[in-house]
Amino acid sequence: MTIQLPDASGSLRAYEPRQEPLALTTGSPFTSRTVFSAAHVVADPFADGSPDSPAAVDWDATLAFRRHLWSHGLGVAEAMDTAQRGMGLDWAGAAELIRRSAAEAKSVGGHIACGVGTDQLTGPASLAEVRAAYEEQLAVVEQSGAQAILMASRALAAAASGPGDYLEVYGQLLRQSAEPVVLHWLGPMFDPALEGYWGSSDLDAATDTFLEVISAHPDKVDGIKVSLLDAQREVDLRRRLPDGVRCYTGDDFNYPELIAGDEQGFSHALLGIFDPLGPLAAEAVRVLDTGDVAGFRALLDPTVELSRHLFQTPTRFYKTGVVFLAWLAGHQSHFTMVGGLQSARSLPHFAKAYELADGLGLFPDPKLAEERMKTLLSVYGVNQ
Repeated sequence: MTIQLPDASGSLRAYEPRQEPLALTTGSPFTSRTVFSAAHVVADPFADGSPDSPAAVDWDATLAFRRHLWSHGLGVAEAMDTAQRGMGLDWAGAAELIRRSAAEAKSVGGHIACGVGTDQLTGPASLAEVRAAYEEQLAVVEQSGAQAILMASRALAAAASGPGDYLEVYGQLLRQSAEPVVLHWLGPMFDPALEGYWGSSDLDAATDTFLEVISAHPDKVDGIKVSLLDAQREVDLRRRLPDGVRCYTGDDFNYPELIAGDEQGFSHALLGIFDPLGPLAAEAVRVLDTGDVAGFRALLDPTVELSRHLFQTPTRFYKTGVVFLAWLAGHQSHFTMVGGLQSARSLPHFAKAYELADGLGLFPDPKLAEERMKTLLSVYGVNQ
């Protein structure tokens, strides 16, 4: 049996879906790497609202997906970019997500870290207001019992006049944090409003400022999460980190080589692509735990084509593909997103994502995925 899939030229091609998924099961905790999946939120498809309305979340399905990730040994990076933070999920929704997910993590013994930002600010803000917004969110995360991830701030990027302002704001936050945090450097390919972060559009100069923040407070920095989609820059940066400070790759283009590492070190992981890849990624890391780097690469390297497809420009819309695959995989009953973001990618994009994910064996029930793909195709006027 075949399914007719459209391509960018407007023509159809026959694709024969896979009949069996990969045989992946849960296993022992990881020993060689710390691995987080930045998890998406499941929208409530029956909410009567508009793209500008507050996010309506299906909490049962959202928390069930987190239990799925924890069951495979992955940590959950909560209320991050993958959860449509700043793209449909406002601070009120993010705060509720943090509280609910942290409580769920505690109940099942799951590892969780949560994003701390400044997205409650809705207009131009002073540095003092930016710092106060960070402090408010940091308090919510710490009170929930989760680890904090200090996210890059659009408001800080707009308010800062140079590197010194970043040193001041981050220095104050690190001094008052109760536990070591993860510092998150998100590049402008994910959010154009973050151009020039750390006080310069020159990435070498920005890196120096970033490292200055860390070196001033190494006891308060568990690690850094780098999302610049530049593998060599990440390698160079992690080699300059103080002892004990980890590098969590956020590079959804080059993650296998960065996690595998080299003779001088390796990256841990905090990745949006590990949302759809969860069980397969977990299996690969357990292979790496045995010292089998070739086996790890053999499992994970074939997933890069799918990741690069989902994260193609405009990169910030990768969430649409992530949620699409969650629907095909049966983790949610619908393909609806907060803010109507399901419209952010084209039908040929979805068709290619389906083909690549099916080829990898990512769907627990390939027949269900095929039926749902055909349903979507029919909505677009492509009947089988």
